[in-house]
Amino acid sequence: MTERLTGDRLHAIAKNEGRLTDDAPSVLFVCVHNAGRSQMAAGWMRHLAGDRVDVLSGGSDPASQVNPAAVEAMREVGIDIASESPRPWTDEIIGAADVVTMGCGDACPVVPGKRYLDWELDDPAGKPVDTVRPVRDTIERHVRDLLAELDVPVNG
Repeated sequence: MTERLTGDRLHAIAKNEGRLTDDAPSVLFVCVHNAGRSQMAAGWMRHLAGDRVDVLSGGSDPASQVNPAAVEAMREVGIDIASESPRPWTDEIIGAADVVTMGCGDACPVVPGKRYLDWELDDPAGKPVDTVRPVRDTIERHVRDLLAELDVPVNG
């Protein structure tokens, strides 16, 4: 987790300082625990957009592991998020994001000039995979809509 968070922070700092020249939009998926909804959204975004979008995720109070039901639900559609780990969002990462989405209530930071999307989604924490599947499918629709708004082609 430390290695990934450090890499995300260094990438964000370089973007914030204008040292990156790529035109890929950055999307940050945040939720309280960074263990279910935000991980599924990041998985969908990486799967559908590849490297055409910088995908980040974080939480205000990260859990110790990704929700196993979320991992299973994503595995069912061919997306592996099992190696992901919950991590905190940082000021650098938020500063580098073009779009911040999901929401974590009052704990979410608000930075002027950022585009915020609050997707109304049930929290899959502690729920069986049968309950997580509809959340997964709703997240896919939101991610596809966001990619269309960003004018990013979808893989496959």
